[in-house]
Amino acid sequence: MARLQIRNLEKTYANTFKAVHGINLDVKDGEFMVLVGPSGCAKSTTLRMIAGLESISGGEIVIGDRVVNRLQPGARGIAMVFQNYALYPHMKVRKNLSFGLRLMRTPKAEIERKTAEVARILEIEPLLDRLPKELSGGQAQRVALGRALIKQPEVFLFDEPLSNLDAKLRASMRVRITDLHKRLKAEGLSSTVVYVTHDQTEAMTMGDRICVMKDGHIMQVADPKTLYDKPANAFVAGFIGSPEMNLVEGRLEGARFHLGAQAVTLPAELMARLKPHSGRVTLGIRPQHLGVNEGPGLQAQVVGAEFMGHEVVLHLAVDGVRLVAVLPAADYAGLDHGAMVNLTLDPGMTHVFDETGANISLAQSH
Repeated sequence: MARLQIRNLEKTYANTFKAVHGINLDVKDGEFMVLVGPSGCAKSTTLRMIAGLESISGGEIVIGDRVVNRLQPGARGIAMVFQNYALYPHMKVRKNLSFGLRLMRTPKAEIERKTAEVARILEIEPLLDRLPKELSGGQAQRVALGRALIKQPEVFLFDEPLSNLDAKLRASMRVRITDLHKRLKAEGLSSTVVYVTHDQTEAMTMGDRICVMKDGHIMQVADPKTLYDKPANAFVAGFIGSPEMNLVEGRLEGARFHLGAQAVTLPAELMARLKPHSGRVTLGIRPQHLGVNEGPGLQAQVVGAEFMGHEVVLHLAVDGVRLVAVLPAADYAGLDHGAMVNLTLDPGMTHVFDETGANISLAQSH
């Protein structure tokens, strides 16, 4: 196992485009760190720089106690699992697993022992004599995992490894990978992981901590609950959570938030957390924390509904601004298209963002 440190890491291409802007990240020994963000945020570029597959323009990458900037990928103590599995099509699973060890001239008995052990851990023993073309997507992904695991690296790197699988298989593989990480960690084996995905469900369910990126910058690094409950800025608030957080621009005057022709008094609990501010702000509240007909509040009109079985996703309009609320299916009666409702805010889960996007409702929280 090993700690991974990224210090002031930069990437500028020959055409002067700067993809990564001096980021800093500390991945603890044995931690499962997820890099998440929209396409083009430089999460895969960052991972490739860690792996040595992409040159860096500035800063340092430290694995364990070694600065690895100038080391070749094979000398960095890493193993990488790619999106396309990258299995050798002419080799059976057994040889795909052991290929790296054979290149290192590992003794035959050791190769056989490690191959058997990895096959047992990943439950792929019946597949050892098959060719890659004879495997399902999930089986091929497990073989790719095994080929990384057998090297016993200091750091595992995953580059969107589940994106080619269907939804049901993705869910199964998420559980399998996180379970494998916990088992390796418990046994004192290699378990430091950096995992890249654009899928926030993967990020929230798999990561010990999550690094949210945008345009080559780190927006926030925190555990999943903190990201969800206390987003540092409007970008993180809007990116994390499904359905996404309602972000409504308006004007704040004292304790009154003005939206179009309406105004609502913000709860005292929220005002106590709020850094003194007036003028244009963005109010943020998750659909699950928006009350419908639970008291006086903003008047809204129902413009649509999605029945999800145990709950309903309600689409609303407030003076031309669209909002989404999620409520139990049992509370949906009478909320047909065109119905007028009152929207109330959960004071403990309402956020206020200033013009820069910073969450000023966290400024005085403890």
